[in-house]
Amino acid sequence: MTSRALGVLDAFDSAHPRLTLSEVAERSGTPLTTAHRLLAELAAWGALSRRPDGRYEIGRKLWDLGLLAPVQLELRQVASPFLLDVHTATRDTVHLAVREGLRALYVERISGRESVPVVSQVGSRLPLHATGVGKVLLASAPDDVVEQALRQLTRETRHTVTDPRVLARELGEVRRRGWARTAEEMSPGTASVAVPVTVERANGPVVVAALGIVVPAQRRDTGRLAPVLQVAARGIGRELARSDQFR
Repeated sequence: MTSRALGVLDAFDSAHPRLTLSEVAERSGTPLTTAHRLLAELAAWGALSRRPDGRYEIGRKLWDLGLLAPVQLELRQVASPFLLDVHTATRDTVHLAVREGLRALYVERISGRESVPVVSQVGSRLPLHATGVGKVLLASAPDDVVEQALRQLTRETRHTVTDPRVLARELGEVRRRGWARTAEEMSPGTASVAVPVTVERANGPVVVAALGIVVPAQRRDTGRLAPVLQVAARGIGRELARSDQFR
């Protein structure tokens, strides 16, 4: 029974974050009636969540357990004071994300005072190409990940970049400049700035996360936020470099 339940959970991945009953049964190789019963049990426990459209997705319980994994736990513990420093200086929403497939997984967030429609929550998984932290993570991703992302540019708002050539140029600019910026690409009324969190290793620097800030779209000083974020990101990177988990 345990192996079947794990098989059902294993049907979900970054390319298939939401599945119907029949899709779960097919992907897990489980009979439909058994899949239905297991989905109900997993949803009741909180491992899965059933959406209004009937599809299932990973639930908060698994996310809470995932945060106890040594790497995620240490990342959050190390980064939290630096996020608080940025929030204190700007009073805007600050968040930390890591790459999970073609999505940015938000592992920490401090809400700002501005009443802007921020869609990211701790545990949210948002498209890399439509978010500031996502573009930073995508710019540092392996070539095969970038190529896959450029083939799957979904339109989240009318401002989302969906032309692969345009996004490829943007990613090149992110690498050159060292930070990313978006304007109403994930949700109307918001803009974001993000920078990489880099850890120095023996074989060179590695981007392990992205630190971002969300502000109202009408703000004209977003470029000035990048240095504030970069100072915090360097601090996080230095602390992580001392950890065995990130060496």
